[in-house]
Amino acid sequence: MPPALLLSCESLEKSYGVKPLFTGLSIGLCDGDHVGLIGPNGSGKSTLLKILAGLEEPDSGTRSVRRQVRIGYVPQEPTFAEQHSVEDALAQVLLDEGLDPHEQGGRIAKALSLGGFVRSDQAIATLSGGWRKRLAIARSLMLEPDVLLLDEPTNHLDVEGILWLEALLKAEPHAFIVISHDRRFLESVTSGIWELNPSYADGVFQANGRYSEFLEQREAALQAQADYQASLANRVRREVEWLRRGPKARTTKAKARIDSAGRLIDELNDIESRQGNATAAIDFTASGRKSKQLLVVKGLKKSLGGQPIVSDLDILLGPGERIGLLGPNGSGKTTLLKLLAGTLEPDSGAIIRADRLRVVTFEQHRGSLDQQATLRRALAPAGGDAVVYMDRSIHLVSWAKRFLFKPEQLDLPVSRLSGGEQARLLIARLMLEPADLLILDEPTNDLDIPTLDVLEESLLEFTGALVLVTHDRWLLDRVSTRLLALDG
Repeated sequence: MPPALLLSCESLEKSYGVKPLFTGLSIGLCDGDHVGLIGPNGSGKSTLLKILAGLEEPDSGTRSVRRQVRIGYVPQEPTFAEQHSVEDALAQVLLDEGLDPHEQGGRIAKALSLGGFVRSDQAIATLSGGWRKRLAIARSLMLEPDVLLLDEPTNHLDVEGILWLEALLKAEPHAFIVISHDRRFLESVTSGIWELNPSYADGVFQANGRYSEFLEQREAALQAQADYQASLANRVRREVEWLRRGPKARTTKAKARIDSAGRLIDELNDIESRQGNATAAIDFTASGRKSKQLLVVKGLKKSLGGQPIVSDLDILLGPGERIGLLGPNGSGKTTLLKLLAGTLEPDSGAIIRADRLRVVTFEQHRGSLDQQATLRRALAPAGGDAVVYMDRSIHLVSWAKRFLFKPEQLDLPVSRLSGGEQARLLIARLMLEPADLLILDEPTNDLDIPTLDVLEESLLEFTGALVLVTHDRWLLDRVSTRLLALDG
């Protein structure tokens, strides 16, 4: 017997202003399905999840939920009463469940254990973003949903937290849909992928299997689509040549051919318009320096607040070497990056940099961005309407478009940009600086999967040295030639 259909939507349409998110979208979630929902930023993933949760209405189309199916929803930024304790926050959602005190206490105890909380009386106000996310997930699971909807649950989680969530979801017998840009996480927990993208005729590409199997299926589908498009373009070319000869629609056969040619032209135009989705063009500029030793670290020691961060650390970095830093939040990864960049002094030991070493850094907290400056000035701090990239002058509008910014955004303040847009802005600025050594602190935050793919390829092609901190384990595995683990 096939698994029961729990939650579905048919012919969904949703727009914000004049921008359509999706048109004619139809999907269905069955019992036991573990689905990863992906797509470019702005493709409507969070909106779709809210529609499925019953929290937002589509412009048209239908949402259907099987009788007595309970749906749990965890938003990107869960909210709590700051004055409550962890136990209070859990007890609050059980008020309408009609449970006796014994069963209520049992569920709360199970949720505390599930989330890894040691103290039930800990104040919400003292929890980090990662522990708030754990609490939100445990709170939702405590209500025993048949379907769990998770919007970017790995945000704010360190590697330990992500592994905790992976184990939780892999053991989950019920259906869930999870939005994530973490490709390793998707590979680990999903049994199917839905990719929202207007370039697909149905608005979504659905594949069974893990993320790696989705990549293979999508590649085959895109190749088949490209072959069909090429064949269609040839047919349209022949029909256009025939139409230019001015055929008369005097016979039924001639009229039918004219009508058919019109349909073919419309179909090709539709396909070509759907292929207009761009990705950011990222290409870091290496200085081309030939030195075998760019940076040498000998016996490095550093403590902060009496807590040792690194002790007796030795590193040798040359061109083409890429070190990935691992460690839980608070283990000192960002501190080590500052030491290597020269913005923080060690307690002892030596950091020897090659003469006139050019170091380019990416800061996860984006403190180098003036939030009041316009995007125009942030892209070209020296002023003018052009930037110089690889010894070529490029007009600012063209440079902005390379990073998916629209011309009408150029005079907006940086503070109006989304997290992903600010990340792309920082990358655009870094690309203008030739580097011997790239130091990147969480460059993947807020980037969608298409942009992550482009960033990954650019880092692989960069001929200088790289030190990288990221929670994106897929990127670490692909890019790093060495890993360095910090345990704090």
